Amino acid sequence: MAKQLSVSVTHEIGAPAQEVYAILADYRTHHPHILPTGTFKSLVVEEGGTGAGTVFTAELSAFGRSQHFRMRVSEPEPGRVLAESDLASDLVTTFTVTPVDPKRCTVTIATQWTPASGLAGWFEKLSTPPFLRRVYHEELAQLNGYAQRTVPGKGPGA
Repeated sequence: MAKQLSVSVTHEIGAPAQEVYAILADYRTHHPHILPTGTFKSLVVEEGGTGAGTVFTAELSAFGRSQHFRMRVSEPEPGRVLAESDLASDLVTTFTVTPVDPKRCTVTIATQWTPASGLAGWFEKLSTPPFLRRVYHEELAQLNGYAQRTVPGKGPGA
């Protein structure tokens, strides 16, 4: 069996942990606003919509190809960790929210998966980790901006 790959990126977010977690967990209203539009072509909620039990499909554009994922959301640590598990593979992406102080937190996006075998796996091992790091840096920057505009008491004039 091939060794699992993992990628993680952490950013500080200028909003309270509870509010940031609520943004991440709301796949109908808030989460779509933090997805980089150059990479994520769609996110469609099929079941639920907030936190555990949510099922959604996402279309991503990577390396000139569209990739489709059907994901189920769980909350291994409610209020702190959201996990998106691909229903067709062992790919899991987690969002971990850690308070820094009452007005700031860090968010880590981490993905683990088993790459394909053979030449496709070799290419995946070389290209996917740097691609995901770039996407996650962009996603976390968008989360920071969105949280600061959305959270009460943040933003202009606050």
